[in-house]
Amino acid sequence: MISATNDKHTSNQVLDEKAVLSAIDRSLAMIEFDIHGKVLWANDNFAKTMDYETAEMPGLMHRQFCTPEFVNSPEYAALWNDLKRGHPFQEKILRVTKNRRLLWFEATYSPVFDAEGQVQAVIKVATDITARENATTQVTSDLQQMAHDLLQRAEEGIFSSQQIASAVESVVKEANDNIQVLQLLENKASSVRGIMRTIRDIASQTNLLALNAAIEAAHAGEHGRGFNVVANEVRKLAKQAEEATAEVNSNLEGIAAQVTEIAKGTKRSQTLITDSQRLTQQAVDEFTGIGLAAQQLDKQAHALGELL
Repeated sequence: MISATNDKHTSNQVLDEKAVLSAIDRSLAMIEFDIHGKVLWANDNFAKTMDYETAEMPGLMHRQFCTPEFVNSPEYAALWNDLKRGHPFQEKILRVTKNRRLLWFEATYSPVFDAEGQVQAVIKVATDITARENATTQVTSDLQQMAHDLLQRAEEGIFSSQQIASAVESVVKEANDNIQVLQLLENKASSVRGIMRTIRDIASQTNLLALNAAIEAAHAGEHGRGFNVVANEVRKLAKQAEEATAEVNSNLEGIAAQVTEIAKGTKRSQTLITDSQRLTQQAVDEFTGIGLAAQQLDKQAHALGELL
């Protein structure tokens, strides 16, 4: 009972060989070669795909469907040597039609053995994948172009940012030099103020001495009259020196105030420039990162092209 059921189940799984071959023949491109690469037979799908009439196919040589570069390469000889030894071949291949169009196929070459186990023919079953390959090539090309454009823009951005950074660095250096000059000027102004204080003190002392001299000249009477004239002149000069000192000191105070304001403004500018320098460096770093990413994208695009 079990045996009968098994036999029935097995018989249901057996497909008609002709029906299977007919289904394959309708959907795939098929061609048969002898062991020397001469076409024995080809179905309509293969003939039409390769721009031939079916009746034209027998007698053609396999090499006629290949590029000259492949025919003259060691790989071509190795392909047929392996097939003659009974080794199947399955790979993506490039072929040339009668009208010299280039087509890509996903192909399987299967050796056909006779009763003694010798290879007597080779069946090739292929699927036209040209549209897929062209689309893949276009995608890869677009990726490479995107990577190239991205890298070029990143390099331009890095160059521009580096120029800005260099200019800002020069401004920072100049600002530092200006601050040092202003500091030196402020120190000199402070020194001059000290000297003017000394001159003012001398003028005061001179004025006091001239006053004392005038008093002594008055006590001397007629004999001190000439001395009194000199004392009066000295007192006038002392007063003039004191007034000049006050005026110079006032100007110095004004200069010192202006120097202080300029120094504050320069320091604020330096702070802003330093911040700009930092931000510019960040931009340079970002552009550098973009450049590295573009290079990585270009490598991946090349790798994708090689895999496909």
